[in-house]
Amino acid sequence: MSLQGKRIVVGLGGGIAAFKAVQLVRELMRRGAEVRVVMTEAATHFVGPITFAGLTGKPAVTNLWAENYAGEVHVELGEWADAVVIAPATMNLMARATSGQANDVVLATLACARGDVFFAPSMHHRMWAHPATQSNIRTLTDRGAVVLGPVTGALANGEIGEGRMMEPDDIADEVESHLAHADDLSGSRVLITAGPTHEDLDPVRFLGNRSSGRMGYAIASQALRRGAEVTIVSGPVHLPVPSGAEVVRVRSAQEMHAAVMSRFDRCDVLIMAAAVADYRPEQREAQKIKKGGSLKLELVRNPDILADVGAKRSQRPSVLVGFALETENLEQAARDKLERKAADLIVANEASAALGGDTNRATLVEAASTTPLPEMTKRALANQILDRVRTLLTNPSQRPRREAKQEAPN
Repeated sequence: MSLQGKRIVVGLGGGIAAFKAVQLVRELMRRGAEVRVVMTEAATHFVGPITFAGLTGKPAVTNLWAENYAGEVHVELGEWADAVVIAPATMNLMARATSGQANDVVLATLACARGDVFFAPSMHHRMWAHPATQSNIRTLTDRGAVVLGPVTGALANGEIGEGRMMEPDDIADEVESHLAHADDLSGSRVLITAGPTHEDLDPVRFLGNRSSGRMGYAIASQALRRGAEVTIVSGPVHLPVPSGAEVVRVRSAQEMHAAVMSRFDRCDVLIMAAAVADYRPEQREAQKIKKGGSLKLELVRNPDILADVGAKRSQRPSVLVGFALETENLEQAARDKLERKAADLIVANEASAALGGDTNRATLVEAASTTPLPEMTKRALANQILDRVRTLLTNPSQRPRREAKQEAPN
């Protein structure tokens, strides 16, 4: 009953994923929330209003002249709700919300919402990738809305792509986490590294990895939502910057090392989520390497950012979090890294499950505990990590100090 006492309006746009809203309403209510439903006229073509009346005990509102409300229904519901969740949020509905329209009960309720606003997009992958949609998403998030998904999967026409609405349980998890942890990191300064590093071979080629940066950016987004002051030291990624975050752009491991080392002693929390290259070419060629026979590369070690911070930290950062991306012996490798790098928490995950996707499966390793987590969205995992960070900040006894061993291998 984790949403006990919370009041939530679920708004439906006119998309095939509207049937999933039935399960979303059920799940929110199962967790203790009181739910009301508003629907666009288009949404009623996909699922009937009577279904939601049966679930909630209150009629679903489909127009601004609802007879069951004595006053202005959109004003009443907007004031009543702790959160408004739009699921599915279609391309059209989000475009109209961005432009400030209020010509149906869903948009009018959004315009009057005093609580948190969530959009769960659902559309064809080309509609999601359309520049207008991406521009609208940035505008909505800049205004404080939380965009949940979409995820990559099977779409209504059988194609596979990014545009599938998140599953109802995952949406409920996100809403619950948001409502439960609002501003619990207020006043904390959080430094996050994200993305890959690129180690140049010549002017056009580099050594890199498949990290998308989504995990680090998800942590940054959730830390901002929870009230933290956030700086991201970001390798090369193609992701929108979370509204309110400061971003320091870097390319190589050496550049990331310099950016972190010049900032870590001014932050309360350092989360090293970047996939930093362990090695770089000993020599960068000034001109493009010409095609020929075999090519031998001499590689040298990059600086170990996590270990260097662990060795130099005194009072700051109060909490140091590292990541361990492994292909075998996951827990043991993470525990070794925890000790060698003088970290407080290591987030361990398998390489096959962690790079590039929408979900992740991780194990949280601390000095006195190991916590395996089920597969979940990266946003949900971000909140699991930040829950532990908050506990470590408020309970210093849970983060025993150790000395980093500088010469240990990665």
